[in-house]
Amino acid sequence: MSELGFTIEIHQNEYLPDRGREVNAIITVTSHLPAVPAELSAPPTPVAPVPLTVPLAKCAQIIIVDCSGSMNIEATKMSAVLRAANAAVNMVPDGVEFALIAGNTRARPLYPDDGTLAVASPKTRVAAKKAVTHLKASGGTAIGQWLRLAGYIFAATSAELRHAILLTDGKNEHEAPAELDAALGLCTGAFTCDCRGIGADWEVAELRRIATALLGTVDIVPDPRDLEADFVAMMETAVRKQVADVALRIWTPDRTDIRFVRKVAPFIDDLTGRRTESGRRTGDYPIGAWGVGESRDYHLRVRVSPGAVGQEMLAARVRLTFSSAGERREVGEGLVRAVWTADKDLFAAVNRQVAHYSSQAELAHAIDEGLAARRQGDEVASMAKLGRAVAIAEQSGNEDTARLLARVVDVLDAPAGTVRLKKTVEWIDEMTLDTRSTKTVRIRK
Repeated sequence: MSELGFTIEIHQNEYLPDRGREVNAIITVTSHLPAVPAELSAPPTPVAPVPLTVPLAKCAQIIIVDCSGSMNIEATKMSAVLRAANAAVNMVPDGVEFALIAGNTRARPLYPDDGTLAVASPKTRVAAKKAVTHLKASGGTAIGQWLRLAGYIFAATSAELRHAILLTDGKNEHEAPAELDAALGLCTGAFTCDCRGIGADWEVAELRRIATALLGTVDIVPDPRDLEADFVAMMETAVRKQVADVALRIWTPDRTDIRFVRKVAPFIDDLTGRRTESGRRTGDYPIGAWGVGESRDYHLRVRVSPGAVGQEMLAARVRLTFSSAGERREVGEGLVRAVWTADKDLFAAVNRQVAHYSSQAELAHAIDEGLAARRQGDEVASMAKLGRAVAIAEQSGNEDTARLLARVVDVLDAPAGTVRLKKTVEWIDEMTLDTRSTKTVRIRK
């Protein structure tokens, strides 16, 4: 079996003015095959990517399907769910452990029905799809119970890669918020989970909180007819994961503070609060499981002690770390530097990668504030924020977000951010913009 290779790249303007303190860097992590010869894995420079290899992991999959009574409200919804679940089962490769959970006011193992994991084969896939045909919609929604059962089932496997898909069409109304919080506390770090909301009766913030805690994605499926294709795409991505529990390990020198660590591509996710200490001046930030050909960007901001012109320092050292045989191993190195200069042309230049992702973060924030103002009836603030979002989307080439914004506002002048609120906006369009507001695009070449 081949090993997965990684490269680490640092993008920054390392120059600061006299007594300057703020250092920004974009960290690009990319995975690839095949593995490179060992002689190429020497310590990198801040600008030269270095390929590194790590052993591949065993995986297990769980599909969690909402079968609450609301699934029967639309005639096509439950049938779409059944087709999607069957399609996802078909995607599980032979030899991979898997299970299905049916969730309403409680959680029950759908297949296998004894709460274990089955090993995928033609026979078990047929049995799982037969179990799916017996799903009936009834009861309420208690997502914490569903997650707890998934955690219990995953606890019995030795697979390092543990991934779940969670589908719901409603809010978590049939358990106390504290119960969901407790379930997330138990499941964080135990498995990853991609969340999907079907229709327009679920809460974006609620599913985003679950996906964020469990290092997964969140998205909306407005039309039940699109659910099958979405499940297939999620499973294709999941079964390609090969390395579990990867983290950015960041060291900073004395008198240097990390202001934030933020995932900025393919979507925005703040990792700052998820730091776990791993040594003196060193902390780990989880970045989940990885498969072949993935590339993600992270924004690191540190505040250093003020330096004088002519001084240089190492502001941060970035490595990758992963679990192997019960221990954490380190691979690679990227260096973030600070150099103080009196040359304004040097310190005034903003690195293109840093500028781009700062604008993408501002875009997401503007959409969030604009939609909040709209719901509160503050049309002036909403137009200002959503207009700013339109301008940033136009300037950065974020065409998908621009199209979603155009469903909520009439765009009069995109570069200038001049918009007018639409008199009537479909709730599903507002939810879609809200759900996908954190998706980013990479810098234009």
